[in-house]
Amino acid sequence: MISTPAFLDSDRPDVPNLVIPRGVTPFYLEGQPVRGRLIRLGVLADAMLTRHDNPRPVSALAGRALALVAALASSLKFQGSFSLQIKGDGPVSLLIVDCTDSGALRFHARVSPLEDAPDLLSDNASPTDRDLLGNGYLALTADQGPDSDLHQGIVEISGESLAEMASHYFSTSEQHAVHIHLAAGMTDEGWRAGALILERIASDGGIQNDSGSSASDDDAWHTATVLAKTLTEAELLSDNLPPETLLHRLFHEQDLRIGQSRALAYGCRCSRAKLASVLGTFSDEDLEHMTDDGAIIMTCEFCNVGFRFDRNDVGASRD
Repeated sequence: MISTPAFLDSDRPDVPNLVIPRGVTPFYLEGQPVRGRLIRLGVLADAMLTRHDNPRPVSALAGRALALVAALASSLKFQGSFSLQIKGDGPVSLLIVDCTDSGALRFHARVSPLEDAPDLLSDNASPTDRDLLGNGYLALTADQGPDSDLHQGIVEISGESLAEMASHYFSTSEQHAVHIHLAAGMTDEGWRAGALILERIASDGGIQNDSGSSASDDDAWHTATVLAKTLTEAELLSDNLPPETLLHRLFHEQDLRIGQSRALAYGCRCSRAKLASVLGTFSDEDLEHMTDDGAIIMTCEFCNVGFRFDRNDVGASRD
């Protein structure tokens, strides 16, 4: 039994209580087969990325992944979560990002030591996302909770950028057209990340497949993607450009309609209770190996928070 309550654990770092009220801005083009979402993480990107001591190229990749998953999770019609998992043979062998239906984000990246790939991981390096991830697979998973089956799609990593990898997933697994623009970078205000995603929809509001489309729908989709490609990284990451202003710049001649904004938040779901239950599965011998100066520190890989447990309390209730 763990007797030390969380509020008495002085070694537990603070976790930001941070919410971005207008992190997701949905929109559509009236009378056209186009809907989309604009994602702006703002200061949330800096709060999340700087909690991990990752090389700058890895933080940039993680920022783009956070923006992508925030965009995809915002379309959930149920209480649950949406996650991205990429496993590869590159310096970033594992990247996990998930977001709940309420916009709570978290991520974890498993990264090789700098000396193993200095040309890719140094702060002044400019690798592609494919350089960092290598060959492997990408999985997108919708989780509606313990009473429902997971909905998961898996594809091989294809493309040089994360946007291209995600587009490949949608073209092969979901079989509908998307345009994905992701950005993350260090600005004068700190790390920022954002995304612009367009989806081609059918006239009844469903997803539009390649078959059965009209010439006018084809032209409308082409025009929307051409306009979307004029978006710059600086515009996407700017704190001084409101979502409505940015979308108006891009689509003001296309009968733009902007929906209700949704919040994004710092949202790791770790707890002392969860980690205590994990410790309870170890043998006393293993617990002794984990003990340093009378205590065991369990660190959450998502938020990098260290939880301190007194060794005398861990496993004390075992026979």
